Amino acid sequence: MVGGVTIGQAAAFANITIKTIRHYHQLGLVDEPHRDSSGYRRYSSSDLLRLVQVRTLAESGVPLSEISALLDADPQRFAADLAEVKRRLTERIEELITRRDLLDRLANGDRTLLPDRACALLDRAAGLGFTSDEVAAYREGMVLTRALIPDGFDDYLTKAEHALDDTRFVDLNKQCWAAKDLDPDDPRIKELATALADRFLANPALLAIPNGLQARTDATRYGLLNHHGEDQAPAMARLTTLVEAKLRSAGVDIPHQ
Repeated sequence: MVGGVTIGQAAAFANITIKTIRHYHQLGLVDEPHRDSSGYRRYSSSDLLRLVQVRTLAESGVPLSEISALLDADPQRFAADLAEVKRRLTERIEELITRRDLLDRLANGDRTLLPDRACALLDRAAGLGFTSDEVAAYREGMVLTRALIPDGFDDYLTKAEHALDDTRFVDLNKQCWAAKDLDPDDPRIKELATALADRFLANPALLAIPNGLQARTDATRYGLLNHHGEDQAPAMARLTTLVEAKLRSAGVDIPHQ
C-alpha cells in the first residue's frame, strides 16, 4: 500500500473507530506508525493487519490485556491460549444462560426463584386445600429459610414434605389460618395452641422442623423464621407464643424471643 493510509482510512478499513485505534496505541497493542512529511501518521498494510487481528480477538472475548502476548506467541502457545479463552467464554455463556432463565422465571411471575422441589411442595399444599394467600405465605417462609440457612434448606424441605403426610397436623394448620383474624385473647386461640402443641408432642417427627431450624441457626435468625409475618396478624403471634411455651414446658428446647 504505497504511502499508507490515514488513521481515518485505517479505522474505516478495519471497521473500528479512530478512538479505538488510539486506545490500541495507548495499550501497546498496535505500534504507532511514523508520520509523513505533512505530520500525519500513515498506516501500512502490516498495521492494518495488526488492527484487524486485535479487533477480531477483542470481539471474540479475549481481554485486551492478553491480546499482545497472544499475537506474539508461537503457534502452539497461540492455540493453547485460544483454548483457554474459549473455556472462559463457555463459562460466561453458561452464566448468561442461567441469568436469562432466571429472568424468564421472573417474567412468568416466580419472584422468589425457589428450586423445583420447593415449588412442588407448594403445589402440594395448594392441592391439600390451602388458599393462594396461605401458599404465598409458605412461599415467603421458604425464601427466608433458604436465605438464612441455605445449608439446611434441603433438610427443611424433607421435613416439610413429611409434615404434609400428617393429616391431623395439616387440619390444625388450616384452623390456624382460619383463626388469624381472631382477637389475640379469644379463648379459641388458647385451645388451638394446646391442640397444636399436643400434635407436635404426639408426632415427634413434626418437631424436627423447628428443632432443625434451631440447630442450624442462632436465636435471632430462628425468631425471624418462626415469627415471620406475625406483626400483621396478632392472633398468629399469640398462637405461636402459646405453642412455644407449651412445648418448652414439655421439655422441648425452643429459644426465647
